[in-house]
Order: sequence, then structure tokens, then C-alpha cells
Amino acid sequence: MKSATTLLGTRCGSWARSISALSGALAALSIGLTPNASAADAQSMQWYLGPMKTDQMWDVSTGEGVKVAVIDTGVNPNTSSLKSQVLTGEVPKAVDYHVTKDFTGHGTTMAELIAGTGAGGGIQGLAPGAKIVPYRVALDGLENDPAEYGKTPDSAQALRAAADSDAKIINMSLGGMNSKEGKAAVKYAASKGKLLVASVGNDGFPDAPAIYPYVLGVAAVGSSYNVSDFAKKSSHGFADLVAPGDGVPGWCDEAFRSYCEQRGTSHAAALVSASAALIWSAHPDWTVNQVTRALIDTAGRGWPKDEPSKYAGYGMVRPRVVLADPDYDAGAPDVDPLAKINGGDVLAKAGARDARNNDNVDNAAGSSSTPSASASAASQAPEKGSADGTSAAGSNAEVAAHDSSDSTLWIALGAAGAVIVIGGAGAAVLRARRAR
Repeated sequence: MKSATTLLGTRCGSWARSISALSGALAALSIGLTPNASAADAQSMQWYLGPMKTDQMWDVSTGEGVKVAVIDTGVNPNTSSLKSQVLTGEVPKAVDYHVTKDFTGHGTTMAELIAGTGAGGGIQGLAPGAKIVPYRVALDGLENDPAEYGKTPDSAQALRAAADSDAKIINMSLGGMNSKEGKAAVKYAASKGKLLVASVGNDGFPDAPAIYPYVLGVAAVGSSYNVSDFAKKSSHGFADLVAPGDGVPGWCDEAFRSYCEQRGTSHAAALVSASAALIWSAHPDWTVNQVTRALIDTAGRGWPKDEPSKYAGYGMVRPRVVLADPDYDAGAPDVDPLAKINGGDVLAKAGARDARNNDNVDNAAGSSSTPSASASAASQAPEKGSADGTSAAGSNAEVAAHDSSDSTLWIALGAAGAVIVIGGAGAAVLRARRAR
């Protein structure tokens, strides 16, 4: 029997019903704030575009050549911002039921935040050169239609299908994948070398898949650069990165008539996926380990990298720092930066198993240690105490100073960032290990 996952929060000011951890919650979907914003107002709500220096980033990379699988409520490819951006024909037949019929507007919002062109005043995606592959799964809002619900795949099925595709990044702005099937699907996708990004939740408890090994958990910050209260309640040591997700635009509902100001770790996860797309497009030969390491090592923070914050993980995502340095060194391609926390390098294990099963042992041993030239073991963050530094910038203070000329965003994540980012909690505290 298909287990339901549930949206936490609705758009346009109404609040979702209370959700128990036992039932499995869709831990990261948006909480609506201000309704009835016209489409032309969407970009005025994207307060982070200037501080992230998108114009400078887009001179180097727009995400071209990178596909991002969006496992969500479906994606409407006909919004002004998503025309020609959605690859509906690449969804496997087994899971392609009504992928373009978004039953809440949430999935379309995530797609626009990642790869929207901004046409017609719509949401400007952070990686407008990337393409979206939509996967519609049975989430809150669909269970009242038994016919639709029964035909729509669950998140574990969609994740396995996405893992078998050529999408490099899989965005999961959802929760409720608490079954053994969900956990197994995550491990399978990781073994395929995908970068898995998930929101940690909004409802007071960390949720799956963000809590699993091999998944980048993402929490949200607002324009004050504090981790938002709703995200702090759910991060509890499972956030690897933070990104803007409070006071950002999203579609109010499935009618697609207007945008609302929203908040949610869903939105933050989408922006981390977009950041990864920018980096991977600029460095197409990098593995997922290198992309992940670059995201983590260049994150803005005011605490040591080997002491990740309980609420903000390794800090604020900053793809510009990677893109600004043509000689950026992303470290070893075949080493999982979080192997200890992840319980080992899942792709290395898969490679070893394949080698044992390969009749030509000599060829197997002489080939790449990973089955894909563009991806290796999926992970979230550098191993504690890792020496895998980068050449993008020096100390955190130097990064903050470099970016502070026209923005307070990175100042907030500089020397005083440990206090500011974790919302007055004092010093950064060690992140709890992930449950295995």
C-alpha cells in the first residue's frame, strides 16, 4: 500500500493541518505568507539575487548542459519562466503520469527557482541555463483524488527512475520518505553518482530523505541572514548548508494566476541544487565528490570547517567563489568528503562489487574507480578534519571582506557568522551525526 507524504504549509496565508512524525511528513514544503502578488512582482521578492552576484556568476556559467531532476508535485512547463526549460520527454514511462499537471504549484516553484528564465516577470532561476526533468509524486493535496493518487508514483519509485537517468542533480524539496524503500532508493541513487539535495523540514523535526547518508540537507535563511526559526526547529544537526528560503516568491496555488511571498526549506534546497548546476556546468568533468566539496569549502561561515553548526551546517552556499577562480582545486575526484559520516563511500563499494563481477579483472582494476566519468560517491560535506582545502579563497574573514563591497550577506557569514547565522545561539556547535 502506498504511504502518503504530506505537505507542511500551504500558500496564500492558510496553515496546514498538524502532522505527526509517525504519519510521515513532507518536511520541506512552503508556508505561504503574502497572497495575490502579480507575476511581474516575483523578481522583486528575490532579495538574494544581488547579494549572490548573479551577473558575475552568469558571465562564467548559467548551468548549461546540466539536468536537474525535480521530484515534487509536478511541473507546469507553460509558465512564462519555464517555457523551453522542462524536458518532459525524458521522464521514464513507468513514472510519467501527469508530470506536467502540478496539483499545488509547489513543484513548478522549485523548477523556476532552479532554472527559470525570468521571462514575463516570472521567477528568475539561479541556473537559467540548466534544464528540469519533472517527476510527479503522490504528496499532500492529491490523496483526496483516489484515482489520481493511485496512478501517481511514490517518491521512492521516482527517485530510482531519476537515478537511472542522466540528470546529475536530484532535488527533493519534500519529506516523508521514512520507509525502507525510501532509504534504499536514496542509497541506490547515491550509488549512481547523483548529487542528492533535500530540505530538512519546517515542522519541528528532521525528516527523510534529508536525514539519510548521501543527501545534502538544506536549511533556510531570510534577508537578515539568520537561520529561520521554522528551519532551526527541523535542522537539528542535519543541515549541511543554508540558502535563501524565507521571504521568497512561489506560485500561490495550482491555478498559476499569481505568486505569493513564501518561506520554506524547500526553496533553499532548490537554490542549492541550482548552485550545484552552475558549478557542474563550469566543470563538467568533475565528480559529485568535487562538486560537493566545492559547495562546502566555499560556503560562508564564521566557524571552523571541522566544527559545523548545528543549525547552519557548513554555512551559506556561495557558488560565485568557485566560479570566480578558473584555477579552483576541488580536491580528489574519487574520495567521498563525508565517508565517515556516511558510513563509507557507497560508490566505491559499488565499484568494488562490479569489479568482482567483471570477468576482465585487469581491465576493471585499470579503469576509473567510479562507474561514471562525471560522478562519484554522493555526499554532503567535507569530512571533519579533512585536509581537502581549496584554492578559491583564504580564510573565512578574507572571503567576507572580498564580498562585502556591495552586500551585507557575506559579512553576516564572516567572523561573526557563528552567532548571526544560527540565530543568536552563541557559538557553532558540532552537528550530530546522521542516523544510519
